[in-house]
Amino acid sequence: MRFNILFFVLIVSCLCLAMAQVNYEDCCLTYMKKMRHRSKKHAVGYRLQITDGSCNIPAVIFTTKRGLVFCTDPRESWVKDLMMHVDKKHNKGNKIPHGKVRPSRG
Repeated sequence: MRFNILFFVLIVSCLCLAMAQVNYEDCCLTYMKKMRHRSKKHAVGYRLQITDGSCNIPAVIFTTKRGLVFCTDPRESWVKDLMMHVDKKHNKGNKIPHGKVRPSRG
């Protein structure tokens, strides 16, 4: 009788563990201390990670042309500089030269 109960409890606990698969988000768990100059040069975008759910540290996640990602500390000055550099690269093509009017599409 005890064996049957023990066997039942074991089976139920295995089923519960199998059904309770946790869906982990794509989070940074540690920071890179430094990035090589070449990697900084090839950074094309970034996104911010906030602390909620399973992501327990704030981070700036940079993406390179080749799709590599780097998790960095948003409080570091070089991270803020790189964010501004990436923003400037994106805004460079959107600016209208002084004195010229962009033709309307109609």
